[in-house]
Amino acid sequence: MNVLHIMADQLNASAVGAYGNRIVKTPNIDGLAARGALFETFYCNFPLCAPSRTSMLTGRQASRLGVFDNACDFPSQAPTLPHYLSALGYHTVLSGKMHFVGADQLHGYQERLTTDIYPSDFGWTPDWRHSIPVASTGVSLRSVVEAGTCKRSLQLDFDDEVTAKSVQWIYDWGRKADAKPFFHTVSLTHPHNPYVTTQEYWDRYRHEDIDMPRVGPIPFEKLDAHSQRLWKAYKFGEYTVSAEDVRRSRHAYYGMTSYIDDHVGRLLGVLRDMDLEDNTVVIFTSDHGDMLGERGLWYKWMHFEPACRIPMIVAMPGGKGVRVKAPASLMDFLPTVVEIASAGGKKIEPVAPLEGMSLLPAVKGGASQPYDRPVYAEMNADGTFSPSFMVRRGDWKLISCEGDPPMLFDLANDPDEERNLAGKPDVATVQAELQNLVSTNWSPSELKREMQESSRRRLFVQSARDASGAPAWDYEPRKDASKQYVRGGGVSSGATATKGRARYPFVPAKAPDRDS
Repeated sequence: MNVLHIMADQLNASAVGAYGNRIVKTPNIDGLAARGALFETFYCNFPLCAPSRTSMLTGRQASRLGVFDNACDFPSQAPTLPHYLSALGYHTVLSGKMHFVGADQLHGYQERLTTDIYPSDFGWTPDWRHSIPVASTGVSLRSVVEAGTCKRSLQLDFDDEVTAKSVQWIYDWGRKADAKPFFHTVSLTHPHNPYVTTQEYWDRYRHEDIDMPRVGPIPFEKLDAHSQRLWKAYKFGEYTVSAEDVRRSRHAYYGMTSYIDDHVGRLLGVLRDMDLEDNTVVIFTSDHGDMLGERGLWYKWMHFEPACRIPMIVAMPGGKGVRVKAPASLMDFLPTVVEIASAGGKKIEPVAPLEGMSLLPAVKGGASQPYDRPVYAEMNADGTFSPSFMVRRGDWKLISCEGDPPMLFDLANDPDEERNLAGKPDVATVQAELQNLVSTNWSPSELKREMQESSRRRLFVQSARDASGAPAWDYEPRKDASKQYVRGGGVSSGATATKGRARYPFVPAKAPDRDS
C-alpha cells in the first residue's frame, strides 16, 4: 500500500472546511475527509516547525532527542518513519520543507526532490543568555500590517516547484513495472506568514465575508506571562494593528489555504491518472497552527488551541468518512503509518521508545483510543523563560511553566480558552492530576539546563562556521541528465522504443503485426 503524505505549514484546524469553517474553500481536503478519518482533536507536540516535525518523524517528544528549537541538529542516529518504512521494503521520498538542521538532510528518505526553504545551520539559535530567549529571525507584525496580494512570492516559487516535482515523480514511478510501494511526503510552506496571496486566490473570497477572531485583543497587562514575553521579544507593539489589518491578514490566509487545497487536488489527480487511487493511502496534516489574531496574538510558539490544534485526515482506499473525537497527536503518525505498511504481513519492532500509538483502528472506523488518554506538547524555544508544557486529557487542558501561573481550561465548556480555572477549589483534583502528568513526563529543571548548554554550544559553533566560511549543509537536489528523456543510440535505446516504454498506459515492446 502506497502512502502519500501531504503536509501544510502553519495551518490550524479551524481554517479547513471539513473542520467546520463555513467561509474557507477547501473542496479537495474536504473530499479526503468525506472518504477518510478526520481527527477532530489533533495536536502538534511542539508549536514550532523543526521540533514538531521531529516528533512526527520519530514518534517522540522533540526534547528527548535534544531538539529544543528551530536551530537544533536532528540526530542522525534517531530512527525515523522513513527508516522503518525502508526496512519494510518501501521507497521513501521527500519533496519540500522538513527543516532538518545539521549535516544529515535525508533522515531516512532515500530521495529528496527539492532543497529546503529554511536554513539548515544553527543561525536561528535562541540565546539563553538573554532574559527572553528568542531566535534572530526578524519576525514581527509586518506580516499583519502588510498583508494583502502579491504577483509572486518566495513561498509561491517554492511550493509550485515542490508540487511539480512530486507530480512528475509519481508519473515516473507509476510507469515502472517493478515499482516498490512508496512513502512520499509532499511538504508545502503555505499558509505560513507573511499573509500574502495572488489576486486569483484573494478573489475567491468577498472581503466582507471574512470572519474576525472569536476572542478579541487582550490588553498586555491581562495576557498570560508567556504571551507577554513573546509580545516583548517580537515587538508586537511596534505596529498599530487595526481591525482592517486583521481582516486582510485572515483574508490572505484563507486564500493561501485554498492555494494549498488546489495543490492537494493536483496530487490526487495524478494518483487517478496513474491508476494508483486504489492502493494509496492519502494523509493530510500540518506541523502547527496559527493564532490568526485570536487574543490579539499571531503565529505560533504557544499552547492555545489555534496554534497547536491541527488537521489530520487519513483516507484509505475505499474508506468511508469517520470523525474521531478522542485527542491524538503527531507522535501517533509514525506508529500509524508503520501499521499501514505492515498490512502485507511483514512486521518490524521499534528500535527506540515510541510515545505515540497507532490510530489505524480508528481510521478503519473501529475502536479508537480512550478519550481520556493524555496528549502532550512542549514549547522550549522563543519566549520561554523556562520550558512550557501542555497536557490534554479528555476535555481538560493544562498549560504549565515553572515561574508562570498555571492555566487550566475546560474545553468542552470553554473552547476559546477564556476562563482560566487554575486554582479554583472545585477543579483542584483535576489540576493536580494533570500537573502530575507533566511532572512524570518531563524534568523541567534538567531540561532547562540542557537547553541552556545546547544554546551556548550552538552559538559558538555557528560563529566559528561563519568566521571560517565552512560549507553549508543545505541540501542540493541531484539529477542525472544522462538518464532523462531520449539518450543513447541503437534500436533498443532509440527514440521510438524509449518513448514507448515511458508511455502510460504502456505500449507493447514490439509493434503488433499488421495485415498487408
